[in-house]
Amino acid sequence: MPKMKTHSGAKKRFKKRSSGKISRRQATAAHNLTKKTSKRKRGLRQTAHVHDADQSRINRLLAS
Repeated sequence: MPKMKTHSGAKKRFKKRSSGKISRRQATAAHNLTKKTSKRKRGLRQTAHVHDADQSRINRLLAS
């Protein structure tokens, strides 16, 4: 059986942390920024963690 390949889209979007959690970028931070408040845009710069329900699915995509 050949090796499993890492999902190229997932490896660009998610990063595995030393704690085992997976981090991701915030959504809605790329465009239409003029109508968003400075406070909201500042918050969107921070990374977020993937929800526990999605953790195993993304782990499978990142498994190489």
